[in-house]
Amino acid sequence: MASLADLKTPGVYIQEIPTLPSSIVGVETAIPAFIGYVERMTINGQNILSDANREIHAVRISSMKEYLDTFGEPKTSETTMTVTIDETVRTEGTGASAKEVIESSNIYVKSITAKPKFLMYYQIQMYFANGGGPCYIIPVAAYPAAPVKDDMAKKLTEVLVAIDEPTLIVFPDAASLAVSDMYELYKAALLQCSELKDRFTIIDMENTKNASDNFRGEKGIGNSKSQLRYGAAYHPWLRTGIEYAYEDAMITIEHKKTVKDAAPPPPTTTEAGPSTTTPDTTPTASPHTEWNGKKLNEIPQSNAYFNQIKQAIRAERLVLPPSAAMAGVYAFVDNARGVWKAPANVGLNNVNGLSFYYTDEEQKSLNIDLTGGKSINIIRSFTGQGIVVWGARTLDGNDNEWKYVNVRRFFNYVEESVKKAMNAYVFEPNDANTWVKVRASIESFLRTQWQAGALQGAKPEQAYFVRVGLNVTMSADDILNGRLIVDIGMAVVRPAEFIVLRFMHKLAES
Repeated sequence: MASLADLKTPGVYIQEIPTLPSSIVGVETAIPAFIGYVERMTINGQNILSDANREIHAVRISSMKEYLDTFGEPKTSETTMTVTIDETVRTEGTGASAKEVIESSNIYVKSITAKPKFLMYYQIQMYFANGGGPCYIIPVAAYPAAPVKDDMAKKLTEVLVAIDEPTLIVFPDAASLAVSDMYELYKAALLQCSELKDRFTIIDMENTKNASDNFRGEKGIGNSKSQLRYGAAYHPWLRTGIEYAYEDAMITIEHKKTVKDAAPPPPTTTEAGPSTTTPDTTPTASPHTEWNGKKLNEIPQSNAYFNQIKQAIRAERLVLPPSAAMAGVYAFVDNARGVWKAPANVGLNNVNGLSFYYTDEEQKSLNIDLTGGKSINIIRSFTGQGIVVWGARTLDGNDNEWKYVNVRRFFNYVEESVKKAMNAYVFEPNDANTWVKVRASIESFLRTQWQAGALQGAKPEQAYFVRVGLNVTMSADDILNGRLIVDIGMAVVRPAEFIVLRFMHKLAES
């Protein structure tokens, strides 16, 4: 309706007066960006990895099918194995009719001489298996000879930095780099997180029991406290339920034969008496001896051993870094409870075991680093619980404010949500009317978070505060210079990391 001063025609006029504050819509909290290598990059028939389509750098997907349709399969030619056929045979018959009969056979993978270096395909499987939803794939290139740190870092600083929605950074192929290169890449990611303040890095470590030595050492993650709070490390690697992708031409067959001693045949009797001539008992060769040293693609598929060899290969499962599975856990917990809930004490799916097992005593120094504060979250196996995430600390584990993953990520969530909502008030009059609207909208948003369980306190005033106004958060000089300053405080819930149960004898009462 026009202003009251403009009313000139007699009649009844309606004016709607808003009484509710403008709402703040929370941003997404668990949208990871995976930076790594793929087989192909095809959208509508165009390969965006080609020079002609460089303007397309990242693709948002929501399922494994979308990944397969767009990015293709894993690199199969990098997996090489030796499969052993271990036979026990006995000899039947004599002379020219002698032959070897297989009594038993055992077929198994003797060794995996080369394992995959490009893990994006497998890691996306782990992400979706553990509760992951929408995510971004930022392809570095089609499979080269080996992952390159500088190529991944370039995608981080030139592509991901310009995309607003991702809140988690994951490098599926970082673990295939040299140790120093791997941690240099993660340091670049932590730097971006600390500058943008809207994302968080999930970090993998080497696949060794003493990985913390390098991680916390000179070749490790560094000591910048302002950056360490924006990342979390997880260990050990996971023995997954994912089969190796391979080519038959990369599988070498080894044949081993144990000949079981046969009882000597009874002597032949003639009219002249028992024969002293030993019959010819030379056995024929095992039908599989000729396979020794050959590749699986050279073995007849009609032979029963062919399928048994395939079955032995399928029994071997990949050991993968935990970062992608953890990104799925973050998404699952955020959706089921909220970003304020610690992503810990959660079982992992598609995991059959761990590359290393830790005890309570061993976890002490990993969970709390008294010197540098670089906490490492351990994944453990417990009887009756299975394999669970047993840590919820950021790399800044000695900081009372930012030691917990959920506290840091909840602040990221609120800061980004409020920041986007406050764009509506840019260039509005910097007066009491605007201040009331700003305060009301932020308080309404925080009250919703308190009701959901994200903030401590029996009353809203114990859970948060919002302050804005002249001589409260701003001076006259601030207003003259166009600065609208709002102070926001929150009492975020923290995980019960150490539960102490105190038992004592109760004396009998007469």
